[in-house]
Amino acid sequence: MDAEARAELKKKIVAEIEVQKHLIESFTLTSKPVAPDNAIGRLTRMEAISSQGISEASLNSSQVKLVKLEKALSKVDLPEFGICKRCSNPIPEGRIMLMPENVLCVSCAEKK
Repeated sequence: MDAEARAELKKKIVAEIEVQKHLIESFTLTSKPVAPDNAIGRLTRMEAISSQGISEASLNSSQVKLVKLEKALSKVDLPEFGICKRCSNPIPEGRIMLMPENVLCVSCAEKK
């Protein structure tokens, strides 16, 4: 990966980190417990509790992705970043963005 591609990847990772931070903020607000004294109907209450559970799962997922993105950002300048550990072929940028913790290309990951 050349310097220009690394710089572009850095920009993409930084942008995705910002997106994840905003999502975490939003999910934090929507995953607060449903107060038992709210005067809402039984079905609406069940829907609110279900929605809260979905928000909690989304919050956890966003937090995990944020950590992985920050880790990838800290390693993006290393010469071995973006190179498959098994076959030494470049890992596609799309794969790095989706799963920045991956150290294997698609072919090697499928063989594993």
